[in-house]
Amino acid sequence: MIIYALQVCAQSDPEINFASVKALIAELPPQRPALVCLPESWLCFAKHSEQVLSVAEQHQAWRQRLAQLCCEENIWLAAGTLPVMSASGRYYAASLLFDDQGVERAQYNKIHLFDVTVADSTGNYRESKHTQPGEQVVVADTPFARLGLSVCYDMRFSELYRAQVQQGADVLLVPSAFTVPTGRAHWHTLLRARAIESQAYVVAAGLYGRNGTELSHDNGRETYGHSVIVSPWGEILAELDHGQGWISATLDSNELNQCRERMPMAAHRQARKVIL
Repeated sequence: MIIYALQVCAQSDPEINFASVKALIAELPPQRPALVCLPESWLCFAKHSEQVLSVAEQHQAWRQRLAQLCCEENIWLAAGTLPVMSASGRYYAASLLFDDQGVERAQYNKIHLFDVTVADSTGNYRESKHTQPGEQVVVADTPFARLGLSVCYDMRFSELYRAQVQQGADVLLVPSAFTVPTGRAHWHTLLRARAIESQAYVVAAGLYGRNGTELSHDNGRETYGHSVIVSPWGEILAELDHGQGWISATLDSNELNQCRERMPMAAHRQARKVIL
């Protein structure tokens, strides 16, 4: 299984972002089947969440365009996050999975929302203002592997990935738009930890943007980049530290199985249920 993680510098205009992603996908090597993973907020990285709400109202049209893209390029697509309207009037940060026929196979709505204070130019983040939190753990069957779907801030909550592995997940997808300060401090550590404790591959496609450069977001935020693919042993198989582009890796089911057989953590966990 070939898996690609795309790293982009998203703007507030969805049309510009869609064209950029479409051009990057067209440059990928022709080997198929392949799974392409996009970052969080790749379609609309706006300054104000009210603008994202307006995009969420058009989510059906964007879903159709993504489905058509999958058919044209003969790819499976883990479409980062797309804003999808909820009944509450807020939107879900929805991670959608499409197959190579354009059929939507899964939707995961981001559970853990980024309501935090960060030492950057934005300072206070309140994702819950217009985002509706999800409630369901989602693991999707594919011809390649069982995929556990999550988004960005979710990676700090190991219990989510424990639940995914209990449902048979072999590959954990973590599309992200990480801030620079939190990225420098925690990005690699968290992703490698999720891979090691889950004994699963981790694929994290990220946004990248730096103010004062040609790759800056028009909302004034800065994002960390460093898209990575991590092995079940915690090794970084591929990384793109800055700029736009893509990384790839061939995921090996034999390596995954050997890792789990040589260190049977799941069996040990079941055998020793200790209350601490």
